[in-house]
Amino acid sequence: MKKTALVIMAAGLGSRFGGIKQLEPVGPSGEIIMDYSIHDAIEAGFNKVVFIIRKDLEKDFKEVIGNRIEKKIETEYVFQEIDNLPQGFTKPVERTKPWGTGQAVLSCIDVVKEPFAVINADDYYGKDAFVKIHDYLVNSTNNSDKYDVCMAGFILGNTLSENGTVTRGVCKVNEQGILVDIVETSGIKQEGDKAVAVDKAGNPIEIDIESAVSMNMWGFTPDFLKELKTGFVEFLQKNGTELKAEYLLPEVVGSLIKEDKAVVHVLRTTDKWFGVTYKEDKELVAESIQALVDKGVYPAKLY
Repeated sequence: MKKTALVIMAAGLGSRFGGIKQLEPVGPSGEIIMDYSIHDAIEAGFNKVVFIIRKDLEKDFKEVIGNRIEKKIETEYVFQEIDNLPQGFTKPVERTKPWGTGQAVLSCIDVVKEPFAVINADDYYGKDAFVKIHDYLVNSTNNSDKYDVCMAGFILGNTLSENGTVTRGVCKVNEQGILVDIVETSGIKQEGDKAVAVDKAGNPIEIDIESAVSMNMWGFTPDFLKELKTGFVEFLQKNGTELKAEYLLPEVVGSLIKEDKAVVHVLRTTDKWFGVTYKEDKELVAESIQALVDKGVYPAKLY
């Protein structure tokens, strides 16, 4: 069986929610969201998990999920640290946050040597996306000199929160299912059967609620990590003195598309996303998980 890894970005747990509440149970037998993602990934054929965490969260993280998962699948831990920078760079004294999702995934460069998927720790993606990304990684034969990338394309209307606005990478996809452009769009909410947001000037805009959006669920080959390493140096040369600038995975991919260095296949999924962005989301997530258990999608006790 071809080796494939699932990389879970968990270093930002708590930054938006307040505390590490994303590690609280949402399943009927005490499961957290990551349990369901890992369960679905193993079922789809992934055979390695890499957790990207903060060093100060390691003990709690292993107690809540890591020690349990280690018994089910090969498991690695890497740390995203604010001062883990290439030689010649130092963080600004007043900077308090790490450098974004691009730096997070780059922290895996010494442990990921196989095709891999990337997900957020606090998002539920559904079974279909894991199957499609795994099968793409296993079966793809790339004969070009471009990076071969895939991403799960969720329907915008299936990714909105009832408790506030959200930010989504709204995708432009051609007839061949290839990503043409991705635009990070903030302030998105549903109004009736429409989705609305605001542009950079603060003006209201309408977005097709059937649009494909990125939920940071990607599939890469390991050579992509070398691109992230090179790109991070270039990012720091331009932005290394800023306090809030972030090296973001979607922006890296978007730049590679514009430079004709990558082909990104959008794998459309109709599964409904849900996640813990706001405190009020936790109850909805628990209700959604219970509904899936009631339908027989998951057993009442996952492990």
